[in-house]
Amino acid sequence: MPAARPAPLAGMLAAHARNTPEAPALHVDGMTRSYAALADETARRASALAALRLPPASVCALAAPAGDLAATLLACQWAGHPFLPLDPTTADERWPAFAAAAPAARRLIQAPAPAAGPLPPATVAADDVALIVATSGSEGAPKGVLLPQRALVAAATASAARIPLAAGDTWLACLPLFHIGGLSIFWRCFAAGAAVRLHEGFDATAVWADIAAGRATHVSLVPAMLARLLDVSRDAPPPSTLACALIGGAALSRPLWRRARNAGWPLYVSYGMSETAAQVATLPPTDDWDEGLVGTPLPGMEIAIGDDGHIRVRGPQLMQGYLALPANGAAAPASGENPEHAGTLPAGIEAPFENGWLRTGDLGHIDAAGHLRVLGRGDDVLVSGGENIHPLEIESRLAACPGVTDVAVTATPDPVWGDLVTALVVGSAGAAMVDAWSRAHLPAKLRPRKVIAVAALPRNALGKLERRRLPELLAGGGQTPMRGDSDTAGKAAA
Repeated sequence: MPAARPAPLAGMLAAHARNTPEAPALHVDGMTRSYAALADETARRASALAALRLPPASVCALAAPAGDLAATLLACQWAGHPFLPLDPTTADERWPAFAAAAPAARRLIQAPAPAAGPLPPATVAADDVALIVATSGSEGAPKGVLLPQRALVAAATASAARIPLAAGDTWLACLPLFHIGGLSIFWRCFAAGAAVRLHEGFDATAVWADIAAGRATHVSLVPAMLARLLDVSRDAPPPSTLACALIGGAALSRPLWRRARNAGWPLYVSYGMSETAAQVATLPPTDDWDEGLVGTPLPGMEIAIGDDGHIRVRGPQLMQGYLALPANGAAAPASGENPEHAGTLPAGIEAPFENGWLRTGDLGHIDAAGHLRVLGRGDDVLVSGGENIHPLEIESRLAACPGVTDVAVTATPDPVWGDLVTALVVGSAGAAMVDAWSRAHLPAKLRPRKVIAVAALPRNALGKLERRRLPELLAGGGQTPMRGDSDTAGKAAA
């Protein structure tokens, strides 16, 4: 078994504090903390955490603003405790036992007592759990992904091989810190000696202001964020100081890609998930791109397509497994002298691997050049008129229809078609316009047979469509079908 070493994130922070103490490490709340200042602050918080005398492997959970989550993340890594950041809007509902424990972790975000001296980084093993990340829940109930130290280090190393990042660079973090896309930025930046510019949520005007002023060399975005930034900037080109806009978290449409590329955005289109410690495949900027194309696997990772068409991944970035939860969905609370603390890791975990491979829920294809194309979720496939159809294939094309600002495709039961392809449309496009555009631009099997107007689509904090909530809109949801509803269920798919 490999010897225990200082927790990687804490060790990198401590090393930069020694070697480049005045270099910026974190910009947050209008303040800049150098590596030396951030290391000292983190060590003192870790000392306060140690004073709680928590059992080994105790999980610290917190639902809080981004700055507080970042401070607690660093303190937990320094002290060697797994950290579970929670979405404040769903913590009580989805993680009741962990959410009830927040006061223990909340102590760490307050100024530590003067008597609390700094603590050296704890030693950990490569397979010790560093993070527990709740999956988005966009396809159902969220799961707790157990990410070991080795996976996060491997992910940062592999990312650096595809996306250049160096000391003096600044990665703007506006993704939620309770998702892996936001958390992974800390490992990437501290590995390179770069700085994190942390925003409290996503405000397109504030994000564009930092980018336009040259205060960010890198930024992580989901497609919905990219669209808002293009709106706010009025398609103005970003400055040359922006070297990377990493796009992931949801499907990117070709019209949005083309708009961003025409404006000069350096788009790195990626594919990843909590289970792989963020990006697992990434495509550098290109002038030749189609929907679903996400490039080749990062170094050290393997991607294959199973006989069932599902994407499979294998390599050092993989999680240990899923947190095993009791039947009521609550994590086991801790025992002992700290009943308000989150809990300890259970002995059993769900490890859904086969010969080291993790089968994802996504369908994909690998071309002759080794590039992965993501086709969409396997459980979203519709069967209409005997044809297998993926909603994403239609959505990515309908996004180009004038007057359509957002769209989701689902199905309504039909005795003739089976799944009647139904488009839920946000925007000014009328049913007749959507139908005419579809006839001119889509093959017959991909044309929506019904179009329904909705005020908005259900999306999570990352902008990912929550398909399980679409039946609410089909059932009414306060909306009515567009005038001239294009229901062509009885017509041939000519």
